[in-house]
Amino acid sequence: MGILDIEVWGKDSRKHEERLGTCKVDIAALPLKQANCLELPLESCLGALLMLITLTPCAGVSVSDLCVCPLADPSERKQIAQRYCLQNSLKDMKDVGILQVKVLKAVDLLAADFSGKSDPFCLLELGNDRLQTHTIYKNLNPEWNKVFTFPIKDIHDVLEVTVFDEDGDKPPDFLGKVAIPLLSIRDGRPNCYILKNKDLEQAFKGAIYLEMDLIYNPVKASIRTFTPREKRFVEDSRKLSKKILSRDVDRVKRITMAMWNTIQFLKSCFQWESTLRSAVAFVHHKRELMCVRCTLLSDDAGPSL
Repeated sequence: MGILDIEVWGKDSRKHEERLGTCKVDIAALPLKQANCLELPLESCLGALLMLITLTPCAGVSVSDLCVCPLADPSERKQIAQRYCLQNSLKDMKDVGILQVKVLKAVDLLAADFSGKSDPFCLLELGNDRLQTHTIYKNLNPEWNKVFTFPIKDIHDVLEVTVFDEDGDKPPDFLGKVAIPLLSIRDGRPNCYILKNKDLEQAFKGAIYLEMDLIYNPVKASIRTFTPREKRFVEDSRKLSKKILSRDVDRVKRITMAMWNTIQFLKSCFQWESTLRSAVAFVHHKRELMCVRCTLLSDDAGPSL
């Protein structure tokens, strides 16, 4: 355990975000399995953050390279399998199992930068656990080759894997997403998943290669089915994307040009740049005026008896 960095952000009615301050917490100095109420002064601004932190040891959470894959070691795999065997079904009921995810690579990603490249990284979410890969710069076919392990608390959870484009201090751009129910995982088989949009309704651009292993205790998993699901504390917020901004700018340009061309056309009609065009416009304008005059006269006459 090390230092926990915390950032406090504010958002106004126009969804403009601003960082208000930062603070740090030395996790190693806090006692385990006990509620710690902390008042943390914010750096670079006035105010403090009041937090309640409880540290609970959680087995299985790790990030490593392929060369040190935990379940690749037969002795370690046997030890983990023993922990979740039927004989241990009544021990630590919240520890249902373990999930190992190998994030191998992605191919044919969307180019998010104006240079035709992207700076992709991958975010993995399972319940309230979030882990991510490093960023590979200027690449549409990144190879991460990282291994992530998650503790399983509910066998009905869904693993969400999202690819983003790093954008410096700005919010990252969305490059695609997949959602994989734990019960659909087939152990040790590399799979290619087509990336989808944020709503997971349509195919996006590119694909991602994952290899997953799932070890769990069926008795604990069945019992957890009848307990309330863990509340999600991390909520997604839709960020402004450079691609969306670029698309909207192009749309505004097209609308502006169409309006400008229409104004110029109407202006030319009454400046006799084209005799035929101006004559048609004059007759049409005179006809509209006569219709308006007839309407006004009929209104002034009032209802007849």
